[in-house]
Amino acid sequence: MLLYIIRHGDPTYNEQDELTEKGTLQAAALAKRLARYGMDEIYSSPRPRAQKTVEPLCHLLKKDMKILEWTNEDIYWNSFAYEMEPGRGEWCFCSPEGRKELRSPEVLAMGKDWYQADYFKRIGVNPEPACKNLLKESDAFLKSLGYEHEGSRYKILDHNEKRIAVSCHYGFSLTWLGTLLDIPLPLAWTTLVISHSNVSVVRFADNKFGYTVPTLLTHSNDSHIYAEGLPTDYNNYLYF
Repeated sequence: MLLYIIRHGDPTYNEQDELTEKGTLQAAALAKRLARYGMDEIYSSPRPRAQKTVEPLCHLLKKDMKILEWTNEDIYWNSFAYEMEPGRGEWCFCSPEGRKELRSPEVLAMGKDWYQADYFKRIGVNPEPACKNLLKESDAFLKSLGYEHEGSRYKILDHNEKRIAVSCHYGFSLTWLGTLLDIPLPLAWTTLVISHSNVSVVRFADNKFGYTVPTLLTHSNDSHIYAEGLPTDYNNYLYF
């Protein structure tokens, strides 16, 4: 099975929560790319910007979109974000202070107890409940697709070659990738990034031994943007 984790296209971030003109072009390019391979199932966060990102894909493939409530960015923003300065919120792992603290030897030595770090208490956030809920929901979702989580591996319940697309968000996707790949979240949060409409593909390979370990085939891939001649900048500010 291939799991395509997609960040939404360039958004308005207003009350309407729509895509900008650029984001709409990104969504069309994404649809053209993924329709070439075909998707067996297409899921989305309940947020409009995520749904609009895969609507063109659903149209091309004539498939219905299914909503996953637990991928809603609001859940994680409310748990992981804090007010850096009056009127300005930020993910706890995106600020310079956060990157410094989460990569400190003290936090890394805490292993799975990283959420007890003093840093989170100082900024007034508690990521533990949301992270544990994500793990529970992710496990249930993957079990429905034929893979049961056992420790750092997945038991293969149903051999399949499905391609599954999930349209979601920045903070959620980084947290989910860390959870799937069994990477401590302080490392996943401070190492991985993903730009608008970019795609990360996780493979659940079948084998005769009955267990599989998810592997990251590509991360934050923007080949569809390049193919359509659209700007390949990272989040509208960094060109490379």
